[in-house]
Amino acid sequence: MKENIQRQEDKAESGDIDCKYTVDVIIPTYHSDDKLDKLLIKLYQQTIKPNRVIILHTEEYQGQEQKIPDIEGSNIEIIPINKKEYDHGGTRKYGASLSDADIILFMTQDAVPADHLLIENLLEPYSDPMVAASYARQLPDEKADLLERYTRYFNYPKHSRIKTLEDLPELGIKTFFCSDVCASYRNKVYREMGGFVDKTIFNEDMIMAAGMIRANYKVAYAANAKVIHSHKYTYVQQFTRNFDLGVSHNQYAEVLHGVKSESEGIKLVRKTMQYLIQKKKYYLIPDLIISSAFKFIGYQMGLRYDLLPRNIILRCSMNKSYWK
Repeated sequence: MKENIQRQEDKAESGDIDCKYTVDVIIPTYHSDDKLDKLLIKLYQQTIKPNRVIILHTEEYQGQEQKIPDIEGSNIEIIPINKKEYDHGGTRKYGASLSDADIILFMTQDAVPADHLLIENLLEPYSDPMVAASYARQLPDEKADLLERYTRYFNYPKHSRIKTLEDLPELGIKTFFCSDVCASYRNKVYREMGGFVDKTIFNEDMIMAAGMIRANYKVAYAANAKVIHSHKYTYVQQFTRNFDLGVSHNQYAEVLHGVKSESEGIKLVRKTMQYLIQKKKYYLIPDLIISSAFKFIGYQMGLRYDLLPRNIILRCSMNKSYWK
């Protein structure tokens, strides 16, 4: 395996990698840190390099600068976005409209490629003409705790999979799972589907993936395409994030009709509990129970957000600007 990776990287340095696809990378940014620098540097070390990198920089005031590293041979364009106009779906949809590449690759500012093969491995599933999207495996960074590490393992397993509508009875909500932390789309099909929804608090990626799968296209989970990406949320942050998830599932219920997501959450809690017992990490069980309770309550309240007063919604939501 290591020899294969080395051969591919040697070919990249000699310019021998041929690719029949053009790839544009689109990255929304807001108060970015050094991870963005690492991300951009890694992108231009890939065996297949992007045609363009389009940074959609959310600014709080006109002229607010987005600093980027000086990378030889790079083609990076920075597009300012007024903070009041930012939207999970609409902003990315705008970014996609600027690209005529065969494949559009969306990343977040804190998703750092784990090696030089990210783009190459994301493109591999497109050899099947019915694959409309592919997304990467997310690995925890060195600061992630045991619970976060196991959650990444649960949501992003080692083995790749091509998902179709036939997988719905087995995978449930995970059939439609896709993450714009690092996800690529066949531009022709993306446009055929009408692009991302114009306004959504969350989940523009899963809404698109669900539409593609229901239209009999396929979505690929490319486990060999890897990015380093993880978070350590507080209990309150877990509550607010899952509240927004519930809001999204309420607003786009027709996309997810007949598919329950709670069972997947219960499965994660059960598997994590078994893992902690197996590892004799009993002291982490209370943390698991409390964090799971915050997630569950947040999600259930989000599902019923339309019954809540506006001031309560604003307190519960992570993405407060969405409501303004």
